[in-house]
Amino acid sequence: MSNQTIVIIILVYLGINILVYFIQEFFIFKPEKLSEDFEFKYEFPFEELNFAISEKEKINGLRFFTEEKDKHGVVIYFHGNTRSIKGWAKYSRDFTNHGYDVIMIDYRGFGKSKGKRSESAMKKDAQHVYNKMKFELKYPENKIIIYGRSLGSGFAAKLASSNRPKMLILDAPYYSLSQLTNRFLPFLPVSILLRFKVRTDQWLKYCRCPIFIIHGTKDSLIPMSSSVRLAKTAPLNTHLVPIYGGGHNDLPSFPEYHRALKDILLDQYDHFDKQIFGDMGFNA
Repeated sequence: MSNQTIVIIILVYLGINILVYFIQEFFIFKPEKLSEDFEFKYEFPFEELNFAISEKEKINGLRFFTEEKDKHGVVIYFHGNTRSIKGWAKYSRDFTNHGYDVIMIDYRGFGKSKGKRSESAMKKDAQHVYNKMKFELKYPENKIIIYGRSLGSGFAAKLASSNRPKMLILDAPYYSLSQLTNRFLPFLPVSILLRFKVRTDQWLKYCRCPIFIIHGTKDSLIPMSSSVRLAKTAPLNTHLVPIYGGGHNDLPSFPEYHRALKDILLDQYDHFDKQIFGDMGFNA
Protein backbone atom coordinates (compact mmCIF):
# COMPACT_ATOMS: atom_id res chain seq x y z
CA MET A 1 0.00 0.00 0.00
CA SER A 2 1.44 3.35 -1.03
CA ASN A 3 1.91 6.34 1.27
CA GLN A 4 -0.64 8.27 -0.77
CA THR A 5 -3.24 5.55 -0.22
CA ILE A 6 -2.55 5.54 3.51
CA VAL A 7 -2.96 9.32 3.67
CA ILE A 8 -6.28 9.11 1.78
CA ILE A 9 -7.55 6.41 4.16
CA ILE A 10 -6.58 8.50 7.19
CA LEU A 11 -8.25 11.61 5.77
CA VAL A 12 -11.44 9.70 4.97
CA TYR A 13 -11.47 8.21 8.48
CA LEU A 14 -10.99 11.65 10.06
CA GLY A 15 -13.73 13.04 7.81
CA ILE A 16 -16.15 10.34 8.99
CA ASN A 17 -15.31 11.17 12.62
CA ILE A 18 -15.91 14.89 12.09
CA LEU A 19 -19.18 14.19 10.27
CA VAL A 20 -20.43 11.91 13.05
CA TYR A 21 -19.55 14.51 15.69
CA PHE A 22 -21.57 17.27 14.03
CA ILE A 23 -24.61 15.33 12.78
CA GLN A 24 -25.07 12.87 15.66
CA GLU A 25 -28.16 14.72 16.96
CA PHE A 26 -30.03 13.84 13.75
CA PHE A 27 -29.58 10.14 14.57
CA ILE A 28 -30.23 10.34 18.32
CA PHE A 29 -33.24 12.69 18.30
CA LYS A 30 -36.13 12.37 15.86
CA PRO A 31 -38.62 14.96 17.07
CA GLU A 32 -42.07 15.87 15.91
CA LYS A 33 -42.45 19.65 16.14
CA LEU A 34 -45.77 21.30 16.92
CA SER A 35 -46.86 24.87 16.26
CA GLU A 36 -47.45 27.17 19.21
CA ASP A 37 -51.18 27.24 18.49
CA PHE A 38 -51.51 23.46 18.24
CA GLU A 39 -54.42 22.32 20.42
CA PHE A 40 -54.17 19.01 22.24
CA LYS A 41 -57.41 17.03 22.29
CA TYR A 42 -58.07 13.84 24.28
CA GLU A 43 -61.14 12.10 25.59
CA PHE A 44 -59.73 11.91 29.11
CA PRO A 45 -59.01 14.77 31.56
CA PHE A 46 -55.77 16.70 31.09
CA GLU A 47 -54.22 20.14 31.08
CA GLU A 48 -51.33 21.68 29.16
CA LEU A 49 -48.36 22.98 31.14
CA ASN A 50 -45.41 25.17 30.22
CA PHE A 51 -42.24 25.23 32.29
CA ALA A 52 -40.24 28.41 31.69
CA ILE A 53 -36.51 27.70 31.89
CA SER A 54 -35.47 31.12 30.56
CA GLU A 55 -36.83 33.77 28.18
CA LYS A 56 -35.92 31.64 25.16
CA GLU A 57 -36.19 28.19 26.70
CA LYS A 58 -39.34 26.38 27.73
CA ILE A 59 -40.48 22.83 28.30
CA ASN A 60 -43.99 21.97 27.20
CA GLY A 61 -45.89 19.22 28.94
CA LEU A 62 -49.25 17.64 29.65
CA ARG A 63 -50.72 16.60 32.97
CA PHE A 64 -53.24 13.77 32.79
CA PHE A 65 -55.56 13.29 35.76
CA THR A 66 -56.58 9.98 37.22
CA GLU A 67 -60.31 9.48 37.60
CA GLU A 68 -59.77 6.97 40.38
CA LYS A 69 -61.05 8.11 43.79
CA ASP A 70 -57.97 6.72 45.52
CA LYS A 71 -55.19 8.90 44.10
CA HIS A 72 -51.72 7.44 44.72
CA GLY A 73 -49.48 10.19 43.36
CA VAL A 74 -47.91 11.22 40.06
CA VAL A 75 -45.74 9.62 37.38
CA ILE A 76 -43.20 11.81 35.59
CA TYR A 77 -42.88 10.17 32.16
CA PHE A 78 -39.80 10.62 29.93
CA HIS A 79 -40.57 9.31 26.46
CA GLY A 80 -38.37 7.86 23.72
CA ASN A 81 -36.42 9.64 20.98
CA THR A 82 -39.26 10.02 18.46
CA ARG A 83 -42.51 11.96 18.02
CA SER A 84 -43.87 14.31 20.70
CA ILE A 85 -46.15 14.05 23.70
CA LYS A 86 -49.05 14.30 21.24
CA GLY A 87 -48.39 10.71 20.24
CA TRP A 88 -47.09 9.43 23.59
CA ALA A 89 -50.17 10.65 25.48
CA LYS A 90 -52.07 7.39 24.95
CA TYR A 91 -49.69 5.63 27.34
CA SER A 92 -50.83 7.87 30.20
CA ARG A 93 -53.81 5.53 30.63
CA ASP A 94 -51.46 2.81 31.86
CA PHE A 95 -50.97 4.95 34.96
CA THR A 96 -54.18 6.98 35.37
CA ASN A 97 -56.16 3.74 35.40
CA HIS A 98 -54.27 2.79 38.57
CA GLY A 99 -54.68 6.02 40.51
CA TYR A 100 -51.74 8.10 39.29
CA ASP A 101 -51.69 11.47 37.60
CA VAL A 102 -49.13 11.65 34.78
CA ILE A 103 -46.78 14.42 33.71
CA MET A 104 -45.40 13.96 30.18
CA ILE A 105 -42.87 16.45 28.88
CA ASP A 106 -41.27 17.07 25.53
CA TYR A 107 -37.50 17.48 25.31
CA ARG A 108 -36.02 20.61 23.76
CA GLY A 109 -36.87 20.72 20.07
CA PHE A 110 -39.75 18.26 20.48
CA GLY A 111 -43.38 19.37 20.23
CA LYS A 112 -43.69 22.92 21.55
CA SER A 113 -40.56 22.76 23.72
CA LYS A 114 -37.81 25.22 22.83
CA GLY A 115 -34.11 25.56 23.54
CA LYS A 116 -30.76 24.27 22.37
CA ARG A 117 -30.24 20.63 23.27
CA SER A 118 -27.33 19.48 25.38
CA GLU A 119 -27.06 16.69 27.93
CA SER A 120 -26.54 19.10 30.81
CA ALA A 121 -29.46 21.31 29.74
CA MET A 122 -31.82 18.33 29.43
CA LYS A 123 -30.84 17.08 32.88
CA LYS A 124 -31.53 20.53 34.33
CA ASP A 125 -34.91 20.60 32.56
CA ALA A 126 -35.84 17.31 34.20
CA GLN A 127 -34.90 18.61 37.65
CA HIS A 128 -36.84 21.82 37.00
CA VAL A 129 -40.00 19.83 36.24
CA TYR A 130 -39.44 17.61 39.29
CA ASN A 131 -39.13 20.66 41.55
CA LYS A 132 -42.37 22.07 40.11
CA MET A 133 -44.17 18.81 40.88
CA LYS A 134 -42.79 18.74 44.41
CA PHE A 135 -43.04 22.37 45.50
CA GLU A 136 -45.73 24.04 43.37
CA LEU A 137 -48.12 21.24 42.44
CA LYS A 138 -47.65 19.74 45.92
CA TYR A 139 -46.99 16.09 45.10
CA PRO A 140 -45.09 14.62 48.10
CA GLU A 141 -41.76 13.14 47.02
CA ASN A 142 -42.75 9.73 48.37
CA LYS A 143 -45.65 9.76 45.88
CA ILE A 144 -43.59 10.67 42.81
CA ILE A 145 -42.67 7.86 40.41
CA ILE A 146 -40.13 8.49 37.65
CA TYR A 147 -40.64 6.50 34.44
CA GLY A 148 -38.12 6.46 31.58
CA ARG A 149 -38.77 4.86 28.22
CA SER A 150 -35.77 4.01 25.96
CA LEU A 151 -33.94 7.34 25.45
CA GLY A 152 -35.79 8.75 28.44
CA SER A 153 -34.44 6.03 30.73
CA GLY A 154 -31.08 7.78 31.08
CA PHE A 155 -32.59 11.12 32.08
CA ALA A 156 -35.02 9.33 34.39
CA ALA A 157 -32.14 7.51 36.11
CA LYS A 158 -30.21 10.74 36.56
CA LEU A 159 -33.24 12.46 38.07
CA ALA A 160 -33.92 9.58 40.45
CA SER A 161 -30.28 9.54 41.56
CA SER A 162 -30.46 13.22 42.57
CA ASN A 163 -33.75 13.00 44.47
CA ARG A 164 -35.79 10.65 46.64
CA PRO A 165 -38.80 9.55 44.56
CA LYS A 166 -41.03 6.63 45.48
CA MET A 167 -39.54 4.48 42.73
CA LEU A 168 -37.86 4.47 39.33
CA ILE A 169 -39.25 2.44 36.42
CA LEU A 170 -37.12 1.96 33.30
CA ASP A 171 -38.64 0.63 30.10
CA ALA A 172 -36.18 -0.83 27.55
CA PRO A 173 -33.22 1.16 28.93
CA TYR A 174 -29.72 1.35 27.49
CA TYR A 175 -26.57 0.87 29.55
CA SER A 176 -25.13 4.10 28.16
CA LEU A 177 -25.52 5.86 24.82
CA SER A 178 -21.84 5.37 24.01
CA GLN A 179 -22.12 1.62 24.65
CA LEU A 180 -25.27 1.45 22.51
CA THR A 181 -23.79 3.53 19.69
CA ASN A 182 -20.63 1.45 19.68
CA ARG A 183 -22.73 -1.53 18.54
CA PHE A 184 -23.47 0.28 15.28
CA LEU A 185 -20.17 2.16 14.83
CA PRO A 186 -17.52 -0.19 16.30
CA PHE A 187 -14.77 1.27 14.11
CA LEU A 188 -15.09 4.80 15.56
CA PRO A 189 -13.92 6.22 18.93
CA VAL A 190 -17.52 6.71 20.03
CA SER A 191 -16.67 7.56 23.64
CA ILE A 192 -14.76 10.61 22.39
CA LEU A 193 -17.11 11.69 19.61
CA LEU A 194 -20.42 11.35 21.43
CA ARG A 195 -21.71 14.62 22.89
CA PHE A 196 -24.65 12.84 24.57
CA LYS A 197 -23.16 10.08 26.69
CA VAL A 198 -26.15 9.74 29.10
CA ARG A 199 -24.58 7.26 31.54
CA THR A 200 -27.57 5.34 32.83
CA ASP A 201 -25.17 2.82 34.35
CA GLN A 202 -23.30 5.50 36.26
CA TRP A 203 -26.38 7.12 37.76
CA LEU A 204 -28.34 3.99 38.60
CA LYS A 205 -26.00 2.96 41.41
CA TYR A 206 -26.77 6.21 43.24
CA CYS A 207 -30.54 5.69 43.25
CA ARG A 208 -31.85 5.10 46.76
CA CYS A 209 -35.35 4.08 45.73
CA PRO A 210 -36.69 0.76 44.37
CA ILE A 211 -35.80 0.31 40.70
CA PHE A 212 -37.83 -1.73 38.23
CA ILE A 213 -36.41 -2.52 34.80
CA ILE A 214 -38.87 -3.80 32.20
CA HIS A 215 -37.37 -5.20 29.00
CA GLY A 216 -38.47 -7.37 26.10
CA THR A 217 -36.37 -10.48 25.60
CA LYS A 218 -36.52 -10.07 21.80
CA ASP A 219 -35.51 -6.40 21.72
CA SER A 220 -33.18 -6.06 18.71
CA LEU A 221 -32.48 -2.33 19.14
CA ILE A 222 -31.47 -2.33 22.81
CA PRO A 223 -30.74 -5.94 23.80
CA MET A 224 -32.02 -7.44 27.04
CA SER A 225 -28.37 -7.81 28.07
CA SER A 226 -28.29 -4.04 28.57
CA SER A 227 -30.87 -4.30 31.35
CA VAL A 228 -29.13 -7.31 32.87
CA ARG A 229 -25.92 -5.26 33.12
CA LEU A 230 -27.82 -2.31 34.56
CA ALA A 231 -29.49 -4.50 37.19
CA LYS A 232 -26.06 -5.66 38.35
CA THR A 233 -24.97 -2.06 39.02
CA ALA A 234 -27.59 -1.73 41.79
CA PRO A 235 -28.47 -5.33 42.75
CA LEU A 236 -29.91 -4.59 46.20
CA ASN A 237 -32.79 -2.40 45.06
CA THR A 238 -33.33 -3.49 41.42
CA HIS A 239 -36.04 -5.80 40.09
CA LEU A 240 -35.62 -7.03 36.53
CA VAL A 241 -38.91 -7.74 34.76
CA PRO A 242 -38.47 -9.57 31.43
CA ILE A 243 -41.34 -9.55 28.96
CA TYR A 244 -40.82 -12.79 27.06
CA GLY A 245 -41.05 -12.32 23.30
CA GLY A 246 -41.29 -8.53 23.61
CA GLY A 247 -39.42 -6.27 21.19
CA HIS A 248 -38.43 -2.64 21.55
CA ASN A 249 -41.66 -0.90 20.55
CA ASP A 250 -44.36 -3.46 21.22
CA LEU A 251 -44.35 -4.05 24.99
CA PRO A 252 -47.79 -2.41 25.46
CA SER A 253 -49.26 -5.14 23.23
CA PHE A 254 -48.26 -7.80 25.80
CA PRO A 255 -50.69 -8.53 28.67
CA GLU A 256 -47.65 -9.47 30.77
CA TYR A 257 -46.39 -5.90 30.53
CA HIS A 258 -49.67 -4.46 31.82
CA ARG A 259 -49.89 -7.02 34.63
CA ALA A 260 -46.34 -6.29 35.75
CA LEU A 261 -46.84 -2.52 35.56
CA LYS A 262 -50.06 -2.73 37.57
CA ASP A 263 -48.36 -4.78 40.29
CA ILE A 264 -45.43 -2.35 40.42
CA LEU A 265 -47.67 0.72 40.66
CA LEU A 266 -49.86 -0.85 43.36
CA ASP A 267 -46.88 -2.09 45.41
CA GLN A 268 -47.71 -5.74 44.74
CA TYR A 269 -44.44 -6.77 43.15
CA ASP A 270 -43.25 -9.34 45.68
CA HIS A 271 -44.47 -12.19 43.46
CA PHE A 272 -41.64 -11.81 40.90
CA ASP A 273 -39.89 -15.14 40.67
CA LYS A 274 -36.19 -15.03 41.57
CA GLN A 275 -35.63 -17.92 39.18
CA ILE A 276 -36.45 -15.50 36.35
CA PHE A 277 -33.48 -13.35 37.31
CA GLY A 278 -31.24 -16.40 37.42
CA ASP A 279 -32.41 -17.41 33.96
CA MET A 280 -31.47 -13.98 32.65
CA GLY A 281 -28.01 -14.08 34.21
CA PHE A 282 -28.93 -11.95 37.23
CA ASN A 283 -29.50 -13.15 40.75
CA ALA A 284 -31.97 -11.03 42.67
